[in-house]
Amino acid sequence: MRPQPLAACLALAVLLPFGVAVQAAPAPAPAVPAVPAAAPAAAPAAPAAPAALTGQFDNGRVLAYTCQGCHGITGYKNAYPSYRVPKIGGQTQQYLSQALSEYRTGKRRHPTMQAQSMSFSEQEIADLAVYLSTVK
Repeated sequence: MRPQPLAACLALAVLLPFGVAVQAAPAPAPAVPAVPAAAPAAAPAAPAAPAALTGQFDNGRVLAYTCQGCHGITGYKNAYPSYRVPKIGGQTQQYLSQALSEYRTGKRRHPTMQAQSMSFSEQEIADLAVYLSTVK
């Protein structure tokens, strides 16, 4: 079991009652290499697309342990605010990856999910998506 998700939940439980806002840190801008001014006029090279991450099922199964506390309970409502927690088992890999990434960047706003998603790397998000897409 990883300590980061638990620590993030505890921090939320302690800070939110006191009105402390939790926001995702903006992602740093990628460094752009300088182009020399005397470069010959050649066709611009297409930027290399980032390699798609391949999720690992077994690692995703271990990581999903923290998800089951809310998403694994039928009809569960969490306290902030009273919100019915959706079932995530069986969703598509693309949807799960996109949702966690959007919580991580702040495009989707829910303090608990933002804290959880910020504790995962991109590889771990891919691992979770692979595993959770197979759960019924």
